[in-house]
This record gives sequence, C-alpha cells and structure tokens, in this order.
Amino acid sequence: MIENKYKGLCNQLINELKVKGIEDINVLNAISRVPRHLLFDLVFRDKFSYQDIAFPIGEGQTISQPYTVAFQSELLALKKGDKILEIGTGSGYQAAVLCEMGAKVFSIERHKPLFNGAKLFLAQNNYRAQLFFGDGFKGKKAFCPFDGIIVTCGAPYIPNDLKSQLKIGGRMVIPVGEGDVQQMKLIVRLDSEKYQETNFGDFKFVPMLKSIKN
Repeated sequence: MIENKYKGLCNQLINELKVKGIEDINVLNAISRVPRHLLFDLVFRDKFSYQDIAFPIGEGQTISQPYTVAFQSELLALKKGDKILEIGTGSGYQAAVLCEMGAKVFSIERHKPLFNGAKLFLAQNNYRAQLFFGDGFKGKKAFCPFDGIIVTCGAPYIPNDLKSQLKIGGRMVIPVGEGDVQQMKLIVRLDSEKYQETNFGDFKFVPMLKSIKN
C-alpha cells in the first residue's frame, strides 16, 4: 500500500508508463500498489522513488526502471495463480509487482546483501515470494515447471536449464547480450523440444553473474 504522501507521484509514473505504451491494466494496477519509495534511502525518496529511472542499490546493481519492469511483466502475460521464476531478485521490486498481479513467485539472487534486503522488504510488506540465494543460470528445478520465467539481468546467452524448466506454453522474458545493450527476447515453449523466440528490441541491464562463493 502506498501512503498518501506518494500517491500523486505514483499516479504521474503510471500515466508516464501509459504514454510509453504499457497497456496491461493488471501490470499498471500492480505497479500503482507497490511502495517503491521504501526501497530508497530517505534522502532520495521524494525526488527519485517514483521517477521512471533505474537507481543504484549497491553491489553494482540497480533497482529496475519501472518501464522495464512493466514491459517485462506485460510480456509474461501471466494469470492469477501462475507460477513464476524470477532470476535476479535485486531490490525485490519486480517480485513485489508479480505478487501484486497474483503470481506465485520464486526468485533467485546471487548477491547476499541484496538477497537479505529483498527478503526483508517483501516480508515487511506481506509479499509471499519464495527467495533463494544461488545461481540463476541453474534455475530452480525442484519447483518446475513454471508458467513463466523472468530474467532481470543481462544474460550472455539463453540458459538451457531455464528453457527446460518452462511448462509447455510457458513464457520466458530474458535480455540477452554481452555488451552494454541487450536484446529483450520472449521465449515460448511450444512442446517438449520446440521453442519460439521473438525479439523486442534494445534494453540496458546489469550483467548476469554466474559464479557464487557461499
């Protein structure tokens, strides 16, 4: 729930997302309910928390730009009750949006400080996502198949482990590329072996990291 002080700023953000082409009312309503300001230090809240920008959160990572969150969430085309795997929990903002949309969220983060912070934010705001500290390239086979998979960091390639954890008809949204700019791709699993891939243009993400030291 967004406190009154920030409702006007959040409404401006929602209008900006509409102008930029976001049409899914479920996505817009979810974003309008997530208290994004709580993910910012007090000194930055009033100025930055509801601007359509990415913002540093430590560990070389950022809280995602709301437009990017909305765009990826829209591509997922999820229904209430869908089981969604998120790779890259980060601040917990994307996971909160998915929870607001009625998804059952499983999320993996490889930075321990971010994992701890996101776990606290989600719990304090009654978002029931299941968080895991681990390697996003491997997915979470114990809980598959997933209706959708969303990758919130730039992947150098499309991991086969993630593709194999989609259910038939499931959708994966993933930015792919090793440079500063990635291509947003939608992967739809057609059957046990076939996948359909669609490209949705250029986006900028922090890189997906593989190696983990526990």
